[in-house]
This record gives sequence, structure tokens and C-alpha cells, in this order.
Amino acid sequence: MFRVQGGVSPKARTWLAILSFAIPLTLWAVVSYVPWVWHPLVEVREPGGVAWFQTGMRIEREEFDLASATATKSGLVAPTGVRANPVFLPSPVEVVRSVFTSFTTPPRLAGEPWLHENLLHSMRVIFWGFLLSSLFGVPLGILCGAIPAFARLSEPFIEFFRYLPAPAFGALCVAVMGIHDAPKIAIIFIGTFFQQVLVVANTVRRVDPALVEAAQTLGAKPVNLVWRVIVPASIADLYSDQRVLLGWAWTYLIVAELIGTSTGITYFINLQAKYRAYDNVMAAILLIGIVGISCDLVLAWIGKRLFPWRKDAVVQRSALARRSKEVAA
Repeated sequence: MFRVQGGVSPKARTWLAILSFAIPLTLWAVVSYVPWVWHPLVEVREPGGVAWFQTGMRIEREEFDLASATATKSGLVAPTGVRANPVFLPSPVEVVRSVFTSFTTPPRLAGEPWLHENLLHSMRVIFWGFLLSSLFGVPLGILCGAIPAFARLSEPFIEFFRYLPAPAFGALCVAVMGIHDAPKIAIIFIGTFFQQVLVVANTVRRVDPALVEAAQTLGAKPVNLVWRVIVPASIADLYSDQRVLLGWAWTYLIVAELIGTSTGITYFINLQAKYRAYDNVMAAILLIGIVGISCDLVLAWIGKRLFPWRKDAVVQRSALARRSKEVAA
């Protein structure tokens, strides 16, 4: 199964996908529930004779032991407690519970948006930022990949600009566009556009030259070469590129939403951190991952229906590989 360049059966793929989630979840559960693994703190259950102890507070074990020994020497009731992790590392059960309660528990202050409202707002920022990036980046990338002279004209500057961190333009975007959603969308655009042009251009360059030569032999004009030959030949790979690039857009979300007014899921995360409700913080982070992977799965499902020949090609390659092994044996 783990051979270099080896194939993986559908059943094995399913189990490996399950394990990819089960292994980190198991490690998280072990750190959360097995006291001797980490648990550097003690959660006070009964304060006893220690005046400054409060039920539920978490303190260092050495400090708890010292306070307990002092209380015992003074003839006071010794405090009791259980080993615990820091408050910023909630257990899996607490996080899963928070995923559900965050949608049903009203905000602490009047006028604050609910979690689902924050999440929808962030999704709108991602949608518009990535849509605008694709409207400009994909055509430019196709031209760079299809026309070498156009690539030499534009790619050197794009290569230079893609190394500039998108958040560095935050202050400038706010000065030009205001403090609401426009600068956030601009950061998503800057963070994905230049990468998108280069990725699309490299994909277009992988088109089989024989297809272009055949079209040129038949008298195809440059516009037809691009629109009728190169784009159809690379459309399936371009679709896969967009799925990957959409994930990059999500990675810029948190930074983008810190610019101007605090909004979206970033606002919810920062607010819950101020309340020290780290189970809600982890729940919000988990929701970002769930929304992201759900979008990718939906796009993958759509891609299989839009480009069914890609699946056939994979099957054919697997069959040829098996046949080659049989012949070699």
C-alpha cells in the first residue's frame, strides 16, 4: 500500500481518509483526558482553608501543592482538586458541544451578531474576493501560458509582487476604500490574484503541443487557438487549480478581517478569546475547516460531473500500470 508510486484501492483510500482524521483526534483526546500525559495545572474542586482559592480556578500544580501544605500546617482544611490542562486547550467533547451551543446561545451583548451571521459574513468576503481574483487572474494566466511574449511582459512583475505580503497593504486599502468590507475583499484579491496568474499559466503550458500544431495545420487563427484548443484542453486542470486556490483565499480571511472594522468569524473568535471562552474559539476555528472542506467536496463532486473523462483517464492509467506489472512478472 505504501509503495513508492504504488496504487491504492478504493477501500484502502476510504480507511486512510478516516485515519487521517482519527489519528489527530485520538492524540487530542489523549492529551485532554489522560492526566499523566500533560495536565500541568490543577482545577480546584474545594477551596478548603485557602482563602484565595475559588472553585473551578486552575493553577500550577506546584503552587497548589504549596498552598495545600501551608493550609495543613496551619490546621486548616486542605483544598482538593484534579489535574487539568490550561483553559486554552479544551477537550474534544467541550469543543463539539460548543459548535452546537454557539448557534443557539444569544450573544452576551445586545447588538452583537450571532455565530451564523458572522460565518455568513466571512463567506461573503471570501466569495467576492476570490470571484474578482478569478475574473482577472484566470484570463491573464491563460494569456501568459499561451503567448510567451505576453508572459515575458507580465510575469516578471507578477513574480516580484507575489512575494509582497498581502496584509502589508491593509493600511493603504483602508485609506482608499474605507473601513468596511471593501479593504477585506481587496486583501483576499491581492493574496490570491498573483499566485493565480502563475498557477494558471503553468497549467496552460502543459497542454499537448500536438493539439496546437494540428490546429495550426488546419489554419486556426491565434484567437481560435486559445479559445477553441488551449482552453478546452486545460479546462479540467484549471478547475482543479481553482479548488486549490480557493483554499488559499481562506487562509487570508483572518488577517483580512482584522483590517478596518472587526467583522465576521474573526470578530467572533477575538470576542470569545476576551471572554476566555476558548471552547468557542476552537469551535469557530473548527467551523472554518468544516465549511472549507465542505466547499471543496462540493466542488469535487461538481467537477466529476463536468469532466467525467478525467475519471476514465485515471482508470485507464491504473489498468495500464497493472498490465505492465503483469507483463513484467
